[in-house]
Amino acid sequence: MKFASLLTAAAAALCLTTPAFAGDGNADAPENVVYHVNDSANASAAIQNINNHLNASPKAKIVVVTHGKGIDFLLEGAQDANGNPYDARVQALKAKGVEFDVCNNNLKGRKIDPKTVLPEATIVPSGVAELSKLQAKAGYVYVKP
Repeated sequence: MKFASLLTAAAAALCLTTPAFAGDGNADAPENVVYHVNDSANASAAIQNINNHLNASPKAKIVVVTHGKGIDFLLEGAQDANGNPYDARVQALKAKGVEFDVCNNNLKGRKIDPKTVLPEATIVPSGVAELSKLQAKAGYVYVKP
């Protein structure tokens, strides 16, 4: 009986500590989302997800953070499995306000010239650190396509 009361109290406490932005119904609340791409094999799916997201929520602030093999679709000349270039799709999303971050640690580790990164992307010191910063300090919601 004490255990049930303790559980009820704990559940009530969790409800009281839920952040206001987590479903408070405020349509004007900012929707900040970070998409995590660590494998360019998922880049086309991520791009489609982001387009769908923006169609449903045009004011969403979206940042795509890449590291590992995920940076590859943001390099000059990158193409998907069907030979379609990524640059035009990245440009279209950038025009809608989407930000693209590329991990400098991966550029250095893989000896990739930073000049080959698409101009729509920003090089950040560390992709994983950027993910953590956006989630912990800036309140971004995490999405992994």
